[in-house]
Amino acid sequence: MKEIKKIEKFLDRVMCRDRPHLIQGLRGLKKKGAGAGYFEKKEKQAVLLLKKAMRSADLRAARVRAMPKIVAFPDLPITHKKDEIIHALKHHRVVIIAGETGSGKTTQIPKFCMEAGRGAGGRIGCTQPRRIAAITVAKRLAEELGEELGRSVGYKIRFDDRSSQNAIVKVMTDGILLAETQRDPFLNDYDTLIVDEAHERSLNIDFTLGILRDLVRKRRDLKLVITSATIDTEKFSKAFDDAPVIEVSGRMYPVDLRYMPVHNHDDPDQDDQGYVEAAVDAVDMIHRESRQGDILMFMPTEQDITEAIELLRGRRYPGMTVLPLYARLSAHEQARVFSRGPGRKIIVSTNVAETSLTIPGIKYVVDSGLARIPHYSPRTRTTALPVSPISRSSADQRKGRCGRVSNGICIRLYDETDYGSRALFTSPEILRRILPKSFSG
Repeated sequence: MKEIKKIEKFLDRVMCRDRPHLIQGLRGLKKKGAGAGYFEKKEKQAVLLLKKAMRSADLRAARVRAMPKIVAFPDLPITHKKDEIIHALKHHRVVIIAGETGSGKTTQIPKFCMEAGRGAGGRIGCTQPRRIAAITVAKRLAEELGEELGRSVGYKIRFDDRSSQNAIVKVMTDGILLAETQRDPFLNDYDTLIVDEAHERSLNIDFTLGILRDLVRKRRDLKLVITSATIDTEKFSKAFDDAPVIEVSGRMYPVDLRYMPVHNHDDPDQDDQGYVEAAVDAVDMIHRESRQGDILMFMPTEQDITEAIELLRGRRYPGMTVLPLYARLSAHEQARVFSRGPGRKIIVSTNVAETSLTIPGIKYVVDSGLARIPHYSPRTRTTALPVSPISRSSADQRKGRCGRVSNGICIRLYDETDYGSRALFTSPEILRRILPKSFSG
């Protein structure tokens, strides 16, 4: 049948989600059979399948015409690697990009994917580890493309979907992408997937990477980009069949690093100074030195955030706004940290502000050096969330929050020896939350 050859010619020009059905239909048409009306039935099926292929090809061509105009940002370090990244995307299924803080990787890589011809056969999916990051990245991308949010760029988080079927880029939490694998194991809605902040190595990120590692071997039309600021590139490259690694330097302003360890008194009549009080004392010192520049304070728990905010508000600094930031806050409450207004803003946050987010105006960081890190106990068979020291890479990420838009000052509530003795990376969550006997077989 002449329709079969026509359909085969369309296969590379159709939408990713339609290709599996068309291939399956072609296999059915090529099967031999006999009986009355067999050939007439096959001809009807071939005509219908060809029409579907043509509609799908037309839709893909329309997506190409609707691609937004890409505006370059030459001041960002990653722009200097643009040609290398686009070349890698065209010639490899998996690309690993290690971009330092301030390199511009989060917002620019989806645009590089579009320039490489991606996004026509399916959406470009970009995962973020947190809801607030997904929302802010999507808004920033839409702004840079000169469009309203929800047109070419949308986002999807739990209980909030601002993406459309016609969108070119869909930003989402990694949990949303994992949920979509239950409905569509081959993720045929996408022709490119970007896993950002892979260094966090949460359960969701590791499961996502594991699924995608198998998927890129099964789907020849799927491209995968793994990005991070701090990542063991050699290990990731090996896991993805020696995928190419592109390293991008960051654009960091000088950061003055100060160590102010929490004081523990030997005198039993004096109370030990807690890290919450020490952090507030650090803010006092900052306020005495300068009245300009916003402050980002890292606390390990929501209770610590509440206590710190109460102490800060009790200081009654003139023109000061104190805002909390943690994962359980609603998207509307989280978005308040990006508001601009007169006076100084102090944001008291858990480690949700450690990566992905660039909060405008931050000049000072006060780092407690602590975070809630999940640990599984084989003895009790429960997962605990103890307050633990963060790794050096996490500390460096926190320091980088105040060197994004201007010179900054980072105050660490621990000493330099303590910093040097910490692990370089936070161990993957999957190793902290599974039974040891799982390794023994």
